[in-house]
Amino acid sequence: MAEPEFTATGVRIGRGLRSLTRAGQVRISGGRLELLTSYGSEIDSAPVQAVRASRPWCASARALADLNGHRYLLTLRAHDPAPGEPGPPAAGRFIEAVRRAAGRGG
Repeated sequence: MAEPEFTATGVRIGRGLRSLTRAGQVRISGGRLELLTSYGSEIDSAPVQAVRASRPWCASARALADLNGHRYLLTLRAHDPAPGEPGPPAAGRFIEAVRRAAGRGG
C-alpha cells in the first residue's frame, strides 16, 4: 500500500451541528479522501477530484470538506504543531493537500 499523501489524527469531524467523532482521522491516499472515526471506521470517502475543501470565514483552525453531497466541518489547528508535539496539522495544510492531490495546484 502506498504512503498516504496527507494524514491527520485527533481531528474533530462534524456534520451540521452534530459531532461525528472528537478524535477522528483524515487521510488522503491513492487519490481518495477518507474521513474515519477514532476506531478506524469509515465515515465517508470520495475521490479527491470530487472533493471541495475550503476554510470557513470565521475560524482559522477549521476546514470544510464537501464530499458525496455532505458538508463536513473538520477542526484541525490554526498552526502546525511544534516538532514532536502531538495533534492535528493546520487546516491550511489539509486544504493545500486536497488541491495538490486533485491536481488543482496549491
